[in-house]
Amino acid sequence: MLGKEMKAELLLKQTTDAYTWTNKLLETLPLEKWEISPPVLETNALWQAGHLLVSIYYHSILVIGGHQQTILQTMSLKLYGQLFTHATPAASVGQVNLYQLAEDLREMQGHSLAMVGKLKEDMLQADLEPTGFPHPVAKNKLEALDWNIKHTLWHCGQLALLKRVIDKRYDFDLEVK
Repeated sequence: MLGKEMKAELLLKQTTDAYTWTNKLLETLPLEKWEISPPVLETNALWQAGHLLVSIYYHSILVIGGHQQTILQTMSLKLYGQLFTHATPAASVGQVNLYQLAEDLREMQGHSLAMVGKLKEDMLQADLEPTGFPHPVAKNKLEALDWNIKHTLWHCGQLALLKRVIDKRYDFDLEVK
């Protein structure tokens, strides 16, 4: 069992690691392949990146600290929400600037890490900020942040499979001897 004083640090480390893996996978997939949806997977990197952007906002920012006007004023979060939550991956093709989406994802990750980094141990068991609809998994901030990590890594797995099918296997920076 983790000591009480270590949970916030561990959440920040694991969130950082999850975002690092996401970015490694996306950076090694050429942007011109982001809109390819192989039939075997029925998804694309565009949708995966957009879905992660929206979900990171929800799971690690909105339910933790409420709406953040600086984010809402600088990103097309409403459009992203429409395209990357309930719409199909095919419906997202051609709808956004890929360079802007990649930049917005990194910016959202930065906002998320800043939010997680501000949390103190005694805040982790606090109720979620009200959103008007219940969180699908979490009842408190610790659970929401834990889910954000798991959800991000789930999509990293999908990105790794997608990359392998449409580009090449990700080598995880390992040297083959």
